[in-house]
Amino acid sequence: MPSLLVIDDDRLILTLAQKSLASIADVETASSASEGIEKLKAGDFDAVLLDIQLPDQNGLAVFCEIREHDRRIPVIFMTIEAASNTAIEAMQLGAFDYIAKPLAVDPLRDLVEKAIEQRQISSVPVAISADDESADTGGELFIGRSPAMLDVFKAIGKVAKQDVPILVRGESGTGKELVARALYQYSRRGEETFLAVNCAALPDNLLESELFGHEKGAFTGAESRRIGKFEQCNGGTLFLDEIGDMASTVQAKVLRVLQDQRFERVGGNKELKTDVRIIAATNRPLEQMVDDGEYREDLLYRLNGVTIELPPLRDRLSDVPALIRFFLSGAKREFNKPDLEGLSPEAVELLSAYDWPGNVRQLRAVIRRCVLDTVMPVITPDGLPREVTGHKGTTVATGASVDAASPGAGLPKLVRELLTNGSTNVYAEATEYMERYVITEVLRETNGNQSQAAEILGITRGKLRDRINSFNIVLKNDVEVGAAAG
Repeated sequence: MPSLLVIDDDRLILTLAQKSLASIADVETASSASEGIEKLKAGDFDAVLLDIQLPDQNGLAVFCEIREHDRRIPVIFMTIEAASNTAIEAMQLGAFDYIAKPLAVDPLRDLVEKAIEQRQISSVPVAISADDESADTGGELFIGRSPAMLDVFKAIGKVAKQDVPILVRGESGTGKELVARALYQYSRRGEETFLAVNCAALPDNLLESELFGHEKGAFTGAESRRIGKFEQCNGGTLFLDEIGDMASTVQAKVLRVLQDQRFERVGGNKELKTDVRIIAATNRPLEQMVDDGEYREDLLYRLNGVTIELPPLRDRLSDVPALIRFFLSGAKREFNKPDLEGLSPEAVELLSAYDWPGNVRQLRAVIRRCVLDTVMPVITPDGLPREVTGHKGTTVATGASVDAASPGAGLPKLVRELLTNGSTNVYAEATEYMERYVITEVLRETNGNQSQAAEILGITRGKLRDRINSFNIVLKNDVEVGAAAG
């Protein structure tokens, strides 16, 4: 489990953190700056919650010591005043975020989870070799020795240390975020901040505020000044995922940052400078979007100077056996299946011949589902999903073709199996299971109309499109669902 260090002289805050965050992290506490620094240097922490006003030292000075010890540890400041100048100064120096006291449990938990996730993104090694083709690769989606993947490794090696914007292109599920992480880790900014923003996951006005920050009173609900990612990531690397889902107003401001590293906060007049390397990613046809007037041509040219194309899994099927071994080993440990020996030759042959429309993400979901469901030491073709073995799904009255393992069919059974197998990821598994079901049902109701479905679901169309790709939902004249996302 991830570990969290909380430094605050208020016992109530320490108790609240221990009780409310115990489900997501091992919480260690310190009531002074000196005790906190001592524990930090003796332990291995994924994030730090830090009070600004400590009895023996200013929080900003403590933050500087934390940065000197490990620049990749996300630090979240706690402050009585939401607009504290000290907190804003710390954000400008590279703190992860800040939260106002009194602490609200849900926002606190969400923020800590985001910080821990960011730590994992920037700290897990991507074991690739851009120069040595004989080197083994141990990083998840970068497993493989196919010519297409070796070209990707070489491209990363050539441009990682060149301080230029990079556009990573490829279908959903091919591993674009891992490419961004590798570019960051092998760059000259590898010890600085790395932040990721999914442009499809936020409404346009919130995305603009997330990237550029806002001044107090800039819009309804803007009760204090907010530091954006471009300001927070000064000196580091910013990964903009789903860049094709960015509104035209935001596109213009991003273009300005790319051109001269200058911007203004939302509602502000002061021009700010930054030094950020941008890595962008998309699975959308930006050239066609330019022709259709949906995307700025000048921004595309700026982003498209250096492009890394990620091949779909169907173009590197020779890598499937190695990926299977990797995912199988991880699922065996996760679901506590010590007696599992592996897959039969026939099952491997079927998996290696399938074209994987959902790419490596879909393969991982299929392997995990097979491991979760099996009660035998060897997984045979009978344990594979129908689209892999070539069988058709069952037809329901609405005309939608849905796999027999449809998400709505057995949530109680799934939860019971996860508990029985000692899973430590029950909430995420069950949530993903139900999310897939809800999205499928709404798409069926709207006959596959994504705009209507997104409105009914209360999410952006970009986020819906991402979920459709993640869950392998095929939109034709009906709605067809692939392997259950496990």
